[in-house]
Amino acid sequence: MTVTTWVVVADGSRARIFETQGLKLDLREIEDLVNVVPAGRTLSEKDREKFAKTVADYIEQGRLHQRYQRLRLTVEPKFLGMLRERLSDETHRMIFEEINEDLSTLDAREIEAHLQRH
Repeated sequence: MTVTTWVVVADGSRARIFETQGLKLDLREIEDLVNVVPAGRTLSEKDREKFAKTVADYIEQGRLHQRYQRLRLTVEPKFLGMLRERLSDETHRMIFEEINEDLSTLDAREIEAHLQRH
């Protein structure tokens, strides 16, 4: 059976979820979550924490539905801490790599190139 890996690339305002088979870096974007705040307002700490819960819930649902067997997080450092706090122990065990960087503005090929260097 081929192992499916989810690669989560996120910061406090956007989380992109990619899927790839095995350890290959052939990323296919399956979800793009955006932290929407009312117009004219800047993103507060509370907004970022609420968004961390949204992203964590999506990751947890993916695990519960067995959509992936391995997780790779490439997340802006402060947001990574918020996200980590909201993931279950079962999901933590599926994480095989964490990269403390914000790559959320890059396209899939740029992300692949960056991850290959790690």
